[in-house]
Amino acid sequence: MQKGSIHVQSENIFPIIKKFLYSDHEIFLRELVSNAVDATQKLKALASIGEFKGDLNETHIDVVLDPKAGTLTVRDRGIGMTDKEVDKYINQIAFSGAEEFLKKYKNKAEGTAMIGHFGLGFYSSFMVAKSVEIISKSHKKSKAVHWTCDGSPEYQLDESDKKERGTDIVLHINDDSKEFLEEGRIGTLLDKYCKFMPIPIYFTVVGKEEKKDKGDEKEEAPSSINNPEPAWTKNPAKLEDKDYKDFYRELYPMTFEEPLFHIHLNVDYPFNLTGVLYFPKLKNNLEFQRNKIQLYCNQVFVTDNVEGVVPEFLALMHGVIDSPDIPLNVSRSYLQSDGNVKKISGHISKKVTDKLEEMFKKDRKDFESKWDDIKIFIEYGMVADEKFFERARKFVLVKNTDGKYYTLDEFSEQIKPSQTDKDGKLVYLYAANADEQHAYIEAAKDRGYEVLVLDSPLTGHFVGKLEQSLENSSFVRVDSDTLDKLIAKDDELPSKLSEEQQGQIKPIIEKLVPAGKFQVVFQNQSEREDPISVIQPEFMRRMREMNAVGGGGFMGSLPETYNLVVNTNHPLIGKILVESDEQKQSALARQATDLALLRQNMLKGEQLTHFIKRNLEALT
Repeated sequence: MQKGSIHVQSENIFPIIKKFLYSDHEIFLRELVSNAVDATQKLKALASIGEFKGDLNETHIDVVLDPKAGTLTVRDRGIGMTDKEVDKYINQIAFSGAEEFLKKYKNKAEGTAMIGHFGLGFYSSFMVAKSVEIISKSHKKSKAVHWTCDGSPEYQLDESDKKERGTDIVLHINDDSKEFLEEGRIGTLLDKYCKFMPIPIYFTVVGKEEKKDKGDEKEEAPSSINNPEPAWTKNPAKLEDKDYKDFYRELYPMTFEEPLFHIHLNVDYPFNLTGVLYFPKLKNNLEFQRNKIQLYCNQVFVTDNVEGVVPEFLALMHGVIDSPDIPLNVSRSYLQSDGNVKKISGHISKKVTDKLEEMFKKDRKDFESKWDDIKIFIEYGMVADEKFFERARKFVLVKNTDGKYYTLDEFSEQIKPSQTDKDGKLVYLYAANADEQHAYIEAAKDRGYEVLVLDSPLTGHFVGKLEQSLENSSFVRVDSDTLDKLIAKDDELPSKLSEEQQGQIKPIIEKLVPAGKFQVVFQNQSEREDPISVIQPEFMRRMREMNAVGGGGFMGSLPETYNLVVNTNHPLIGKILVESDEQKQSALARQATDLALLRQNMLKGEQLTHFIKRNLEALT
């Protein structure tokens, strides 16, 4: 028997380990299973170079929960440890066995991935355990050992009668960590952290088997709880579309919609990166599902917060990224800033762009059929990433109100030179909601103008970005200004109302709407335009839209302000002006104003009730 003190570099290391080593105590299970995987991988590496000639069968990992005994055991059949190795790797905290092994066998066991690079993983067990046992038998000819520690720097090392090669880590769970004696809790953690570890893992609950009906039925052999060979670890040439869809369902079992398409990442120089990324159907859903891309390190789950590894706009994608070259802190829970990370981020962005461009060139019709599901992703990328913007210019599409798709260059040629403003700028008219703005769209189409449908939550940002890029062009929502004002005409329309008459009619209309929200203005329009229109200036409306999704540059909300545009040439306005009966005059003005509000879906509550009542009375 050997007794001693664990060699540490500072006093009271265990309280620090228990409280501060990892941000989440649940990480202990990932660390212990990762160590078990490493021990198994080391044995396979030795076998591959002839240093181990024993039986490699049954090199799986068992996680055994015994609620009655209050223990949780992680058992492997890997390389095992001698008493000297236990003293070196366990009693000297922060000495990483995986690191030393990699250095020793760097050029001999190529292709063997070691998970443990940190040396403190084993001690995470003391965050949830009042005492821990290590029972280990080395693959070498040596006696098995039994190490025990109660969470103080004092340990005890004895011989053991363990017959099988490998290591058992037995945790005696603390009273304040009883949740880790629940089958459901452990099962959830294994699914979260160990689902794709490269060694088969079996989960057993002691006592559960005894409760089964002891009939004549044959018990099925237990199956591993993990998939040791997930899709991203395989050769893309050997996978079919069905394989990728099956893997998507494995990643997201509660998702019923299939992804639109996928991208398989497989890079080994100048950094290591594998993974599969999927394009989900986004429509106009801008709820960034940031827990949908999972980051792994050698098939060990690290985090679903991939900020810094994946460009922000790519967070809309789903899937898996696996790289041993991404630096992690001691808990593997948060990413550090690193040059490799930037290279990886840039590579992922390029692969996504290449895939989109390839789809556009290969089958434009199919690309157009997917456009409404992916446009918000591409718009977001073009707004957020300058390099992506330049690349996406080749395949970004816009759709007109008739459902026809154009590239930006194609559409600009389509509308030249009929849609230019008085300054000679090309005017891109667009609708944010084709149904609500139907009357405005029809008015534009009657004049021979093309109207785009730009209806994503990012439209304000997107059109602003396009205006910066497209020379001598402007984007105007079809209901944000009058067509006669927007589009250049050979002759300026004269007004049928003098300034004095405008001054007479202005207070009649002003008293019908809130003063702080509406400003009455007059414009010389054709008789085809409405008598009164509710217009929100393009700049203010766009700022509100941008502010709603972030990036508008304003703190808090912007006030709603509108122009109530009176058409000086419409016959109804002239009729209101000459009406001598004040009550009838007010009623005419009210009807014209309410119609303008109704068209913009702004007539609500009591106003709408009175409007309907008036119209019903007029019909009877």
